Amino acid sequence: MKREAKITRETKETQISMELNLDGSGEYDVQTGIPFFNHMLELFSRHGIFDLKLKAHGDIEIDYHHTVEDVGIVLGQAVKKCVGNKAGMNRYGFFILPMDETLARVAIDLCDRPFLIYDADDGERRVRDFNVSLCREFFQAFANSAGANLHVKLEYGNEPHHAAEAMFKCFAKALSQAVAIDPRRGNNLPTTKGKI
Repeated sequence: MKREAKITRETKETQISMELNLDGSGEYDVQTGIPFFNHMLELFSRHGIFDLKLKAHGDIEIDYHHTVEDVGIVLGQAVKKCVGNKAGMNRYGFFILPMDETLARVAIDLCDRPFLIYDADDGERRVRDFNVSLCREFFQAFANSAGANLHVKLEYGNEPHHAAEAMFKCFAKALSQAVAIDPRRGNNLPTTKGKI
């Protein structure tokens, strides 16, 4: 069974089309109009070993917020579509990732009960014109539309590029673990409730 999704979402603020393959090889083609955000999504694809094609056109002349948030929504929808009823899947993922002076921790449960805990001292950290606090908006939007319980914590780190990069890479690794199929499960769901 191929775990792939194509999602299109259009509003007055953004027009987004995405193709996601959870069982890919880390290939990507990302175009959001926001260079640093492109970089974060490319890292997500490569380190999660997901194939990602994304074209997003948003009102970035006003702000990056709408585009970042709406890409999070679409990625969440794509993941939810890809995993289907979650049969055979791990469901949980966890990773700790160092990057130079920075350490990030992410835990995720694809349980269809959306919740975000985000603990990162973003303040007014910027990478060029990208406010790193927008990472929270991305992760919140993803958690809501994927139905994920997502915990993202920046343990420490001073350099804003490293902080954002560590969180995105860590998120990719945790999500990759959560969506991985465990052959020992067969067709069983990762729950005793009979439904997730």
